[in-house]
Formats: sequence, C-alpha cells, structure tokens
Amino acid sequence: MPPFLRGLTLGLTLIVAIGPQNAFVLRQGLARQHALLAALACSLSDTLLVTLGVLGVGAFLARNPGLTVLGTLAGAAFLLWYGWRSFRAARKPGTLDTAGQSQSRPRAVIATAAAFSFLNPHALLDTVVLIGGASAGLSGSGRRAFLAGTVLASWFWFFSLSLAGRQLAPLMRSPRAWQVLDVLVGLMMWAVAGGLVLGLRQG
Repeated sequence: MPPFLRGLTLGLTLIVAIGPQNAFVLRQGLARQHALLAALACSLSDTLLVTLGVLGVGAFLARNPGLTVLGTLAGAAFLLWYGWRSFRAARKPGTLDTAGQSQSRPRAVIATAAAFSFLNPHALLDTVVLIGGASAGLSGSGRRAFLAGTVLASWFWFFSLSLAGRQLAPLMRSPRAWQVLDVLVGLMMWAVAGGLVLGLRQG
C-alpha cells in the first residue's frame, strides 16, 4: 500500500471512532453555531499532533532500527486490539448523544476543541505515538506522503461532520448504524495492522 493511502486509511480508521472530538463537532453542526470553526480547530490540532508524531517520533524511531521494529509491532498490536474492540462494540452497539448546550462564542469553541484534542489521552496516543510509530519505517518522501494522508483524513472527516451534522444525527442515533460502522472500523484496523507487519517483514 502506498504511504499516502496507508496514512489516509490509518487516519480515517482512528478518527471515525466515536469520541469527544466527533461528538463536539457534530453537536456544533446540529446547532449551526460555529460548526466550521469547530472543525477547523480540531483539524489544526490534529495536524500539529500528527506532524509531531511523524516528523518527530517517527524520525527518531527511523534512526534506531530496533525501536523501529518495536514501534511498528506495538502499532500493529494496538490496531489489532482496537479492531477487536470495535468488533466487540458491534455486538452491543451504542448511540451518539448530541443533546446539550452548544458553545456559542468563537473563543469558547476554539478552547473546547483544543481541550478535546490536547487533553485527550486517546487522541495523543493515536496521533503522536501510534501514527508516529507507523511512519517509522518510511523514507523521507514516504514519511511526508504518509503525513499528508493522515492530515487529509482528519480535515475531511471533521469538515464532513460539521457540514452534514443535521443529516448525520438522525442516522447515528440508530444503534444499527453504529454497529455497521464498528464492523467497518474493525476490518480497516486489522487490514492496516496486517499491512504494517507485512511491510516490516519485507523490509
């Protein structure tokens, strides 16, 4: 799989899982209160974290072959576990509760989006550690292509949520819709994990 597509796939599989960032952007879209600003803030935050992971953590691991192997295996193991968790969640699907008071002031929207991004341990693990480790075995140009793919996934998803919030909300309140999404996320996670291990063996 080309580095760009690998980054795009990994970015989408990580970001589509239900979480505080998605709930916040979708809620702003439903209320039509600075939805694009919320998407922009989340996208910029993810871009910063992913860049730190790919060019910082990833570059450091690339200079240490042993750590590269460990980072790749750890990333693959995490993806396998994440995929398994998605399959398990599909057995008891949940819903996304978008009710509640939306932030109306632009500064409050930006601050909330930043908090969901930088104070969320899962987001930090996904963007800095996992994505950084997944890019460790790539060359300079391959790492940049991988970075572009993951960043594009983030921007595409957040702005899609903000623009289509009103259309998505009734669908995503259905447990069946989350069940289908969880299965798809699980399959994509396992596919990317297999690609990481295969690339490590070929390298």
